[in-house]
Amino acid sequence: MFTRTDDKITASQAAVFLNNSVLGAGILTLPRGVSEAVKTPDSWISILLSGVIVMLVILLMVKLSQQFPGETVFQYAGRISGKFIGGLLCLLLAIYFVVLAGFEIRSLAEVTLFFLLEGTPIWAVIVPFIWAGTYLVCGGINSIARVFQIILPISIVVLLISYGVSLRLFNIDNLRPVLSEGIVPVLRGLKPTVLVYTGCEVTMTLVAFMQHPRQAAKAMLAGIGLPLCLYLLTVVVVIGGLSINSAITSTWPTIDLIRSFEITGFFVERLEFPLMVIWLMQMFCNFCSFFFQASLGFSQILHLKLKPVIFVLVPLIFIASMVPKSVGDVFALGDAIGNMGIALFILIPLLHSGIWLLRKKGVKPSG
Repeated sequence: MFTRTDDKITASQAAVFLNNSVLGAGILTLPRGVSEAVKTPDSWISILLSGVIVMLVILLMVKLSQQFPGETVFQYAGRISGKFIGGLLCLLLAIYFVVLAGFEIRSLAEVTLFFLLEGTPIWAVIVPFIWAGTYLVCGGINSIARVFQIILPISIVVLLISYGVSLRLFNIDNLRPVLSEGIVPVLRGLKPTVLVYTGCEVTMTLVAFMQHPRQAAKAMLAGIGLPLCLYLLTVVVVIGGLSINSAITSTWPTIDLIRSFEITGFFVERLEFPLMVIWLMQMFCNFCSFFFQASLGFSQILHLKLKPVIFVLVPLIFIASMVPKSVGDVFALGDAIGNMGIALFILIPLLHSGIWLLRKKGVKPSG
């Protein structure tokens, strides 16, 4: 069941699915990560450059997937690079999604404990979210996409309201001077900014589920374009409101910005609580996306039905989420996942596209 791609989604659902796969905990931590790397007010330039790079890679993923209609990367990789190499890379990708799902649910739990349920055992937060995600993933990609369509606009509206109100603290001088130390600091910021786009690998499976695969390029660019704009806005607003030094020393700089003011007489005087509640839903969407991708991967690699695979992965994801012992370990795991994601960027879309082009050129009749 659902090991094939019979459960179709529209182009808009595919775009929202990619949105919700990329847009998550990075909103809360990106200003710190990129500021640590750049150490100048030019972090926003790094965001733009990394966004362009990721868009190009996503276009490559789309073009490669369109060569194999109705097949995900877990099915067509072996046809390009051979059963052994392709199977090994797909297995690594499936394991990557399991670790990524564990990281996302642990990040969600850490934020919940830090701001809402201090003192609660970490497992008591993780387990209910995993079971809720299991229920949703069992419904297939169409059910997941419909939930994403509900949550995404709510998340964006609440986030934009929070940023709009925080502009009272904004100081343009915190973003000056531009390129005061040249382009080198900007290039140093590319790695941490590329890492926040972790999860865009789902493009290589989404195209197979689309009703109209020819619309995949536009849908996927729209799907990554919104996170790019929101990440750029986040870095500008947070650094402009807190300064780069405060962003570097803060664990959750975006939340610290929202906590630094009150709106007297407003329906909600402190916006960090509604923002946190809504953004936890957004992080839950991240988790469900990667949970589904991991389940789909092992299902198609091993030729098994989807639902049994989902339930087998539940304890594995729980173990992955419990491996980090502290918030610092969680951030270290995130960096490791990002490095693995960059490696998979190179090994799967780039390598396989090169092999496919060589083979396609090789079978053309000579003039």
